[in-house]
Amino acid sequence: MNFKKIITLLLISISFQAVFAQKDGYWDKERAITKEIVVSARDRIVIKTEDFPEGTTEVVYRITLLDENQQLANSLVSVLKSIPDPTGISQGSAGAVFLLSKISGDDKCKYAIFSNEVLASEYKESGKTTKACWSQNEAVSKDAKLLSLDKSSCLKLNTRNIWFGFESKNWIMNQKIILEVVPWIDTKLSRGWNLENRKLIINQCKTSDLAKKLPNSDEFCVCILDKLQKEYKFQEFQKLLAIEKSKAFKDFGNACLGETGASNVIYSNLRNQASDLVKQGKYGDAIAKLLAIVADNKAVIEDYNALGNAYLMTKQYGKAIKFLKEGEKLDNSELLIQLNLAHAYLFNKDFKLAKSLYKKYQSQNVTDSLSWTQKVKLDFGIFEKAGLPNADFDRVLRLFEN
Repeated sequence: MNFKKIITLLLISISFQAVFAQKDGYWDKERAITKEIVVSARDRIVIKTEDFPEGTTEVVYRITLLDENQQLANSLVSVLKSIPDPTGISQGSAGAVFLLSKISGDDKCKYAIFSNEVLASEYKESGKTTKACWSQNEAVSKDAKLLSLDKSSCLKLNTRNIWFGFESKNWIMNQKIILEVVPWIDTKLSRGWNLENRKLIINQCKTSDLAKKLPNSDEFCVCILDKLQKEYKFQEFQKLLAIEKSKAFKDFGNACLGETGASNVIYSNLRNQASDLVKQGKYGDAIAKLLAIVADNKAVIEDYNALGNAYLMTKQYGKAIKFLKEGEKLDNSELLIQLNLAHAYLFNKDFKLAKSLYKKYQSQNVTDSLSWTQKVKLDFGIFEKAGLPNADFDRVLRLFEN
C-alpha cells in the first residue's frame, strides 16, 4: 500500500470518528445571551443569566473587557458556527483559544461563577470565592470556557440559571465587560425526558392493571415510555387531562402488548388460572378470568368453549349459548363447540335444536381418539355429578342407537 492510500484511509477514519463522536444537539443561538456590563471602579457586580432552555447540557461563555468605543470583532454565536458540538471545545485548549475575541481592552478583572443566588449575593458582599463553582482569581482581560454536566458543578440537569460575579481591578475608571453565554441543547433531553421523568412514567406503568398481569413488566413499560417520548414532550404529556393520559397509556399499552409478546404471557396466564379454577370446581372465578380475555378481544375458540362449559356447570344456559355461538363464528367445524351447544340447547328446554346437533355429528370424532358418542356419555356423567337436570339424558342416548 503506497503512502497516498495510507493517508487517504487515515483521513477517512478520522472523519468517521468525528461524525460518530458528535453529540445530538445544537447551539441555541436564539437563546444566546449577550450583556454589556459596566463595573464601577473597585466595585463588584453580580449578573444572572437568562433562563436556560430545557435540555441544556453544556454552556459556553466568553468574557471580554473593552476600552471605550471598542467593539467585538466577532460575536460568540458566529464563532460557534464553525464548532459542530461541545466536543470540539472540550477536546483541547485550542478550542478555548479559538473562542477568545480578537480584541480586548487594557483593563482586567477577576470573576467567579455561582450556582445559586444566595451564594452570588454573599460574594457581592464579601468578595470571597470559596463557594463558587468556578473562579478566576487572577485578573484577565478576556476568557472563555465550556461548562458541562459531567465536568462542572456549575451545571446540573435542571439548572435554569447561573450567576457571574465580576470584580473590577481598575481603581480609577469604570470597566466595560461583554459577557456572552450560549447554551448547547441536547435534542433528546430538550423534550423534557430526563432520568427523573422517565422513572416517573415507568413507575406509573408498573402500577397499571395491564402491568400487574405480567410476571415481569420491565420490557412492556419501557415500550410504553418509548412511545410516549416520541409522541409528546414531557411537559405536554403532563398537561393532558387525566382521562387523556389514561387513554394514551391504554392505546400505547395495547400496542406494546403485541410488540413485546406480553399479550401472549398475560392471556396464557389467565387461561391457566381459569383451567385450575375449573378443576377446583370454582366455575364463577374461572368465568371471570375468561371474560377478561373476551373483553380485551383476545379470545380464541378454546376460550369460548371453556366459557360455555363453565356457564353450563353454573346453570346459566342462555349465556352458555351466547358465548358458544361466538366461538362457532370463529370455526363452525370445531365439534367441541357444537357438542356444548347441543348440551346448552338441551338444558335450555330446546330439545329440537339439541337433537339436530346430537344426530348431525354422531358419526364423527371430537378428537383424534374420542368419538362424539363417547364424549356425550362422559359429559352426561359429569353433569349428573354436578346436579344438572338429567331427565333427557336417556332420550338423547337413544338417538345414537338408530
